This record gives sequence, structure tokens and C-alpha cells, in this order.
Amino acid sequence: MTSSDRIAVDDDVAQLHEMGYPQELNRRMKQFSNFAISMSIICILSGGINSVAQAISGVGGAAIGIGWPVGCGISLLFALALAHISSAYPTAGGLYHWGSIFGGRGWGWVTAWLNLLGLVTVLGAINVGTYLFFMGAFGDSLGWHVSTGHQIALVAIMTASQAAINHAGIKLTSKLTDFSGYLILIGATALAISFIVYAKNRDFGRLFEFRNNSGETGGGVWPKTDSKLYLFGLGLLLPIYTITGYDGSAHTAEETVNASRAVPRSMVNSVLYSSLFGYLFLCAFVVAIPNMDEAAKQGWNVFFWTSGEVLPNGLKNVLFAVIVLSQYLCGLATVTSASRMMYAFARDGGLPGSKQLRKVHPKFRSPVAAIWTAAVAAVVFTAYADVYTVIVSVTVIFLFLSFAMPILFSLLVHGKSWTKMGPWTLGGWYKPIGVASVVAMFLIFFLGVQAPNGKALWITLTFLALTAVLWFLVENKRFQGPPTGDQIAERRSAIAAAEAAVGGASR
Repeated sequence: MTSSDRIAVDDDVAQLHEMGYPQELNRRMKQFSNFAISMSIICILSGGINSVAQAISGVGGAAIGIGWPVGCGISLLFALALAHISSAYPTAGGLYHWGSIFGGRGWGWVTAWLNLLGLVTVLGAINVGTYLFFMGAFGDSLGWHVSTGHQIALVAIMTASQAAINHAGIKLTSKLTDFSGYLILIGATALAISFIVYAKNRDFGRLFEFRNNSGETGGGVWPKTDSKLYLFGLGLLLPIYTITGYDGSAHTAEETVNASRAVPRSMVNSVLYSSLFGYLFLCAFVVAIPNMDEAAKQGWNVFFWTSGEVLPNGLKNVLFAVIVLSQYLCGLATVTSASRMMYAFARDGGLPGSKQLRKVHPKFRSPVAAIWTAAVAAVVFTAYADVYTVIVSVTVIFLFLSFAMPILFSLLVHGKSWTKMGPWTLGGWYKPIGVASVVAMFLIFFLGVQAPNGKALWITLTFLALTAVLWFLVENKRFQGPPTGDQIAERRSAIAAAEAAVGGASR
């Protein structure tokens, strides 16, 4: 570590102390590593591929040529607003902390549960998606067939290995996610070049052509409708759901050098790079499709069908292997993000078993109990295969709600009780971008509860109602939230003791 890095770490630790927390985690991640965490979680080779049918079976090529930039722009609004806040408060479990600071401990508690539930269940969704892609790519050649028991077993093995790597500390994890960042960019570029080079016909005009592939025409991905505008809106779920996970940079803020600058830059850059490279390979994919009518009929199998029709077998298998590895590393990074959120929430007593979940291993400087709890919870979630797609839709809604809540509350206190911004700031652009993010949340909610995920609305409302009951009957009396005012000063001895227990404030 250079002398300038040591000075930056000292400043980071001092800022963390000012918020009432000890430096227990190992602060060694540089700018690129923090960026790579979010880049790995977003993983355009995961959601962008596994969910491409949402576009092709909607309005066809225009869902990519026009819809992808629109959806990515919506995600960028959230990333910009959250980056602005993260620069002022760079702490693990950032969303929860920000919701508490701006909206009070009650709204902070709700934000924490929404974000944590979303992260854990999305981890399960990512690993199931990896399993299904692997089976689609290599299952037949291995003589394996998709089954619930097989899926649970392989997902459990995958998730356990990801947890074990995280258990060993941020040094190993960040090396692998650094590699993942490069792999995603290289893989997306290789896919784009391969599809263009081997395309039998290159029809770029279809990127701006609107079709109606709803119902059986599109393999039953979307119910039958006569509205292309409605179908286009549903297609926005592909980029919006894919370009999420940039909060991973905030969750690893306490392990990042010069966090108040590195974290916001990483959040924004991860969205920009993912959007650009995702657009390149998805446009190439659409251009290379031999026949749009036949492709739409494939439904969720459209990527495998097109790849089989266009790419040479050897090249196809190499690219599929790159995709599987990228998806696995996406799950690895998500374990990191979910465990840091769990650790931060438990640090303030927000979870059952908080005393154990907030503990940091003195050798590895990682929250091992939180890591394994998040991993086990994710595997348990995947066992409910019959309601899997609905729950995934709900939990992505939960993630965006957890993004929107601190943004909304920050707008209400911006320039009033919140006057000190971080070194990375949007200046006068923050309020309009923040307002646009909150408005976009309503669009995401509306799209996320449409058929075939209509049950998502009732599940979401039921969960929010149960959360309200639990807060007013139990947690309102028990949960104190992040430390404020005199509580921070009172924690000084506890901060020193916590840091001494893990070998010091930093390494």
C-alpha cells in the first residue's frame, strides 16, 4: 500500500468512526476492485442472456435497439442518485444507513429488510439461472436432465463454494471479481464479434422494427395483447432487471480505499460499461437471428436456438463456458454484497441473532456468520420452484424499492438537515435526477406486477402489511437504528475494542 493510500485509509477510518462504527473489515480494495464487484453482480452475461426472451417475445428487435438504452437510462438515474448519497456516507449496508439518516429508524429498518431480502433471493435466482444455462449448454452432452432435486443439489454446491471463497477474505474475492470484470467485457465483445461474423444475414433494420410476438407467437412468454406500447414497456424489464446490483459498491465501502470517491464512481461506471457492452452484444445477437418469427416461437430458448443456428459448434461451446464462468462469479460477488448488508444491519441489532451475524473473523476479516447465513437462505429459497418466477419478480421490486426509499427521503431533507455533501456530487442536478428516480420506481412496480406475474402485487402488498405490523408491535420498541449524536461519542471505547479484537483498524 502506497503512502497516499495509507493517508486515504486513515481518512476513511476517521470518517467511519464519525458515523459510530469500527473498522473491522479489511480495507484493501482499490477503485477497480470496487467497480468490478458491481460489474460482476450486474453481469450482462447473466440477466442479459437468460432473460433476452422478454425482448424477442415482446416487440422483437426494437426491444433491444430502442428499449435497451431506455431501460439502462432508468437504471442510470438510480445509480447517479445513490452515488451522490454514497459519497457523503460511505458505509457497508449503505441503503439501510441512508434510509435511517434521512427518513428515521423506522424507514431505515424497512429499507434494510427490502434490500436484504432482495439480495438473498436474487443470489438464489442468479445461481439457479447459472444451473439452467449450464444444463441448456452442456446438459445433453453430459447426459444430465433438469430436475428439482438435481437443481437444488448443484445450486447448493455452487453457493457453498462461493461462500467459502468469501469466508477466506476480501483479498481472494476481489481478485476473482477483478477477473470477472475483465471476463464480462471480453466475453460480451467476443459474443458481439462472433454473431456479426457468422450471421447468415445481417439485418440492422430489425433493431428498430416493432412486432407483436405476444401469446403463442412468442412462445407464451407474455400473454396475448394487441398493444405494442404495453409490450414495449414489458420489454423494459430486460435492461432494468439486468442493470441492477450497482449497490454492491456501496456495500463494500468499508473495504474500499478512498471510499467517498471510489464508491460513487464505481456505481456509475458499472452501469455505463454494462449498458454499453450489453447493447453491443445484444444488438449483434438480434442482427444475427436467422428468422425473427422462428426465434420468437422459441420463447425462453431463443438464445440457445440462435446460437446453434449461427455459431460454429466449437466456438459456441467456448463462449458458453465463458458465460457459465461469468454467471458463477456473478453469484460470488452477490454473496459479498448480501453478507455485507446483513453484517451492517446486524451491527445495529436489526436481525435475529445479530450478535453472531455481526462478528468478523479476526484472521480473514470477513463476516463469516453473515456470509454462510446468506448462502443457506439463498439455497432454501430456490427449493420453492413452483412459485420461483413470481418471487423473483417480487424481490427485484423489493430491491428497487430499497433504492428509491433513501433517495425519496434525501430529497425531503436536501438543503435542510442534509447540507454536507461528499466530494463526488451531482450539484444542482441531484434533485431532478432524484425525482426522476422516484417516478421511475412507479413504472418499475407497475411493469413488475403484470401477467404472468400478477401474484407479485399481492405478495408485495402482503409483505409490506406484515412489515408494518411487525414494526409497530415489536421493532419500534426494540430497534434503535444507526448511532446518532451522543450515541456515537458513547461508542468510542466499543469501537476501539472491536478493532483490537480483529487486529487493528486496517492492514
